[in-house]
Amino acid sequence: MFSSRILGIVVDSFWDILLPGLTMTLPLTAISFAIALAIATFTALVQYADVRILKEAARFYIWAVRGTPLLVQLFVVFYGLPSVGIVLPPFPAAVIVFSINEGAYCAEIIRAALESVPAGQMEAGRCLGLRYMQTIRYIMMPQALRTAFPSLSNSLIAMVKDTSLAANITVAEMFMATQRIVARTYEPLVLYIEVGLIYLMFCTVLTWLQRRGEARLGRGGRN
Repeated sequence: MFSSRILGIVVDSFWDILLPGLTMTLPLTAISFAIALAIATFTALVQYADVRILKEAARFYIWAVRGTPLLVQLFVVFYGLPSVGIVLPPFPAAVIVFSINEGAYCAEIIRAALESVPAGQMEAGRCLGLRYMQTIRYIMMPQALRTAFPSLSNSLIAMVKDTSLAANITVAEMFMATQRIVARTYEPLVLYIEVGLIYLMFCTVLTWLQRRGEARLGRGGRN
């Protein structure tokens, strides 16, 4: 029954959950996604260039990362690497794993977007006297990123929720903060609903920003 005690717990715990979200969950998401985009862009360009050895290495990376659970990857890096003398603090370990994991998924998004650009655009760049990388940078990538923007935005929103897994390697983000409050108050139902609503709040803001971005790119008419 929703008593005054439970209401008090919800009110008192709100800031204790939100603060780690603002200081840990969001920074973890932003840093990891920025690095993931760099990895993804490089990996996609390697595949698009069709250099056999590099292309096979990129495909192996994508295959291995997408074929194994994110939680397993977190455990391997944080709990497994110390056995070979590599000890990482929780936050950097989470950033490394999330970046590598998300980079594999975003690489396929960017690769597909690059391949969707008409081949004639590359020829047009050459006719203008642009070198290969200049054509990629100034002609191909802007068009590809316009196409990839909705999917990349969805990946960012998904990453906000995936950061809750970092609690398993002792990153003090907001899901771990909620677990600690649950252990103290013995009210799991309302507290897990509360943290879920805070995740929903974060994702709602990002969804709004996504739609604004799509509108600026001329894609907002379908929303």
